[in-house]
Amino acid sequence: MSENPETKSAKDRTAFSREIGAKAARKLRARKSTQGVWLGLGMMGLIGWSVALPTLLGAALGIWLDNRHPGSHSWTLMLLIIGLVIGCLNAWHWVAKEDREMREQQEDDDD
Repeated sequence: MSENPETKSAKDRTAFSREIGAKAARKLRARKSTQGVWLGLGMMGLIGWSVALPTLLGAALGIWLDNRHPGSHSWTLMLLIIGLVIGCLNAWHWVAKEDREMREQQEDDDD
């Protein structure tokens, strides 16, 4: 009917041991890794530039259009917002891709 308590306890200990072993191996790999704070700062810089660059380009194009073709609406504001949206989508896509790669690598390491 029910499982033997000793067998169940042994199975729990084995699963727990495997989980602890995987975490310890992951920590050791992280310590041996040359990637660290500088990689994190570099990623932050890259994400920042992926948002800032399209925003600034949109604003510059908007200023140029406002000077050349003045109208009832502001090209600068409109293109600044469009550049910001494009930059945010670009950063989101890049971060999602990096997250996916890290999860795949972690799954490969755990197996």
